[in-house]
Amino acid sequence: MISNTCKYAIRACIYLALEENRDKIIGIKDISKALNIPTPFLGKIMQVLAKNKILRSVKGPNGGFSLALPPKQIKLMDIVNIIDGSDFFNSCLIGVAACSSEEEHCPIHPHYSPIREQLKKLFEEQDIESLAHEIHHHAHKVFI
Repeated sequence: MISNTCKYAIRACIYLALEENRDKIIGIKDISKALNIPTPFLGKIMQVLAKNKILRSVKGPNGGFSLALPPKQIKLMDIVNIIDGSDFFNSCLIGVAACSSEEEHCPIHPHYSPIREQLKKLFEEQDIESLAHEIHHHAHKVFI
C-alpha cells in the first residue's frame, strides 16, 4: 500500500484545503500539531510537495505553507507519484520481479490485478477538494 510518508502528505494537503482562506500561510508547527505528525518529518514532506508545485512555501518567522493549486486540481495520484513514485501501481504485491505479464506472474496476480486497477482509477479521479468537502460536510476533521 502507500507509505506513511504519502499518507501524511495527503492529510497535510487536506488540512490546508480545509482552511477557509486558501491563501493563508499556515506554519509547519501548527500543521504538525493538528495532524499529530513530527514537525521535522512533516517539514521534509512539505518541502518535497512545494518543490513539485503542489504547495507554496514561505520562509521566515511568519513562514509556512499553503496550497499552490486549487484543491480540485490536486489528485491523489499526483501526491502518490511525487512521494512514492509510480511503482505502487505497477509492481507486484508480494515483490516477485517477474510478475509483469499474464504469462509470468505470482499466484496472487490474477486476484490483485483488478483491485490494483480500481485503486489506480480511484487515485486518478479523487481530488483533495472532494476529500476536504467530505470532512467539512460531515464534521469529521478528527479523521485527518
